[in-house]
Amino acid sequence: MAPTAEPAVNRYHPLITLLHWVLTLLIIGSLTLGFFRIAPMANTDPQKIGLLRVHMIVGIAILALMTIRLLVRLVTSKPQAASAGHPALDKLATLAHTTFYALVALMAATGIVTAVMSGLNMIVFGGSTAPLPPSFLIYPARVAHGTIAIALVALIGLHIVASLYHQFVLRDGIFRRIWFGQRT
Repeated sequence: MAPTAEPAVNRYHPLITLLHWVLTLLIIGSLTLGFFRIAPMANTDPQKIGLLRVHMIVGIAILALMTIRLLVRLVTSKPQAASAGHPALDKLATLAHTTFYALVALMAATGIVTAVMSGLNMIVFGGSTAPLPPSFLIYPARVAHGTIAIALVALIGLHIVASLYHQFVLRDGIFRRIWFGQRT
């Protein structure tokens, strides 16, 4: 007896969907905290260590959840790729989604390297009473962290515009693909 083909799905797996929206909130929250609260705050401000603790915990959570999301995505059925109506745009979409994973991994890596190089990990989590360095910008990993954050914001903006284009111009119901419901 020949094996039966798996039915085509029109939505992502519910865990991928859940992680997509949780990660959306965590990534936007972490970027907002980093850009608007932590970066402009003096390293002598006593509140900075608490904000850095939150930022670091959320950053590690983002890395773990993105890893889980990638693994689930690799082993579950996916809807057929959405088309923007032009091969170049379709390739750009594939590149953008792959780049999300790479940028998040690089954000986590540069954050971890910055924490270790500056002693921040011991100050925030290890009970060290050492002061924060006068500036984190002396660490190349921190400079890279900020640059990658800007690239991630740009990619998020592109992703939002592309999603809105699909939903409201192409009217292809793209939002259904990354929401909960019957998959087949």
